[in-house]
Amino acid sequence: MIRVTIRKKENEIVGFRSEGHAEYDDSGKDIICAAVSTLVINTINSIDQFTDDEYEVNEDENNALIDFCLTSDKPSRESLVLLKSLWLGLSAVSVQNTEYLRILSEEV
Repeated sequence: MIRVTIRKKENEIVGFRSEGHAEYDDSGKDIICAAVSTLVINTINSIDQFTDDEYEVNEDENNALIDFCLTSDKPSRESLVLLKSLWLGLSAVSVQNTEYLRILSEEV
C-alpha cells in the first residue's frame, strides 16, 4: 500500500511524504503506482520550475519514499495551489482504490 501523509501548517498544505508500493499489479504494470508517481513528481517539478520557493526533498528509491516540504517562511500562492492540486489528484485515485492508496494528514 502507498501511504501519503499531507503536511499542513495553518490549514495550508506545505509538504507531503509518500512511501510504499501499491502492489496493484506487477512492477511496470501497476497503474496506481504510476498515477501516484506522476502526480508527486510533477508537483515537485512544477514547484521547482514555476516558483522561487525553497524546499527540501529526500528520496529513497529502494523504499519508494519521497519526502517533500516547502521551507519558505511565506510560500507562494502558486506552490500552495500546486500542493492542493496534488491532494486533489491523489484523492481522486484513492476513492476507487482505498486498498492500494491511503491519504493521511498531519499538522506541522
